[in-house]
Order: sequence, then structure tokens, then C-alpha cells
Amino acid sequence: MKKNEKKQEWRFAVANKEALIGCVLVVINFAWWYGFAYGLGSKPPEEYTYVLGFPAWIFFSLILGTLVMFFLVFLVVKFLLTDIPLEDEEESNEEDEVMNL
Repeated sequence: MKKNEKKQEWRFAVANKEALIGCVLVVINFAWWYGFAYGLGSKPPEEYTYVLGFPAWIFFSLILGTLVMFFLVFLVVKFLLTDIPLEDEEESNEEDEVMNL
């Protein structure tokens, strides 16, 4: 029983770390969006600058922000997240023994 508890604690530690990484990504996304949307969008519409036909605050906060977040999520999944088994090792050993018979 103690071995299963240690394995579960290891999995929970990995899951907690990955959940914190996800929360950091959300905060980065919100800060990016808020900074550009309210930073550039607080001027009167007559003073807006345009990028590809969009007001700069929409382009940087929504369009470019989405692309940046796609890239950040890709990097996080590729380099920071780990693949962990979802079944107990004892269960998989028993299944392997049954398959070998």
C-alpha cells in the first residue's frame, strides 16, 4: 500500500506543477490582452493606428496575442510537460503476465 501512495504522490506532484504552468500561461495571456487592449485602445477612435486594416489594439491584443499564446503553449507542451502513466504499475504488471500466458 505504501508503494502505491508514493507513486500517486509523484503523479500528483507532476500534475500540480503542470497546473501551475497552465495558470502562469493564463496570467501571461490576460496581461498581454489587457495591456494592449486597454493601453492602445484607450485613445479616441480618431487617433487609432491601423495594422492590416485592424486597429492596433485589436491586432496586438487579439490576433498577435493568440499567435503568441499558441507558440508559448507549443513550447510548454514540447519541453515542460511530461507524460505520466495513468494506471498503477502493479495493474500493468498483472496485465503483462496475463498477456504472456
